[in-house]
Amino acid sequence: MNAFNRLLMLIIALLLVTVPVLLLLVGFGVIPAGEIDEYTGYRNMFDALSVLSVSDITPRARIAAGIIGALVALVALLLLLRELAFGRPVARKALVDDTPGRETVITAQAVRRLAQGAAREVGAVSPNCYLASKDRSYHVSCNLWVPESSQNFAEVAARAKENIREVLEEQRVPVKDVEVTVQGTAPQA
Repeated sequence: MNAFNRLLMLIIALLLVTVPVLLLLVGFGVIPAGEIDEYTGYRNMFDALSVLSVSDITPRARIAAGIIGALVALVALLLLLRELAFGRPVARKALVDDTPGRETVITAQAVRRLAQGAAREVGAVSPNCYLASKDRSYHVSCNLWVPESSQNFAEVAARAKENIREVLEEQRVPVKDVEVTVQGTAPQA
């Protein structure tokens, strides 16, 4: 999503939260309708809401209003969470060659599989790589296990790190950093 779409979705989500809350606060007399009129100019609407009283609302209407309010709040929360990025941003595609007429793009899943294959080439067992991107280059984080026969974890990690970097650079994938974590020895199957 581009920045305009994200901004638009955030505004809609915030409106879905604030407008019902504001209407309820005015309707139940917490905020006087006259104060809102100074800022909005919707005097008639808020005057109509200000005559509401909790005792005037039937139990069925309260339940319906509660359910509708909960659904609106849930939709707004989902929209907000969708737009807020937690953790590292992950690129969907990497631009490998940007020569006009010869543009080449590789997906993030393909980059991930390349990194895992490069780790396996040097003897790693069950590598699991994660990608994050910033400024059109990847940060590769790889968790792996070493064979039980290997006694030097640092050597396997260093070879895996170097091989991942080499393989990705051979494919012209922009790599910013490679991080390898050894989880332990892999059990024999």
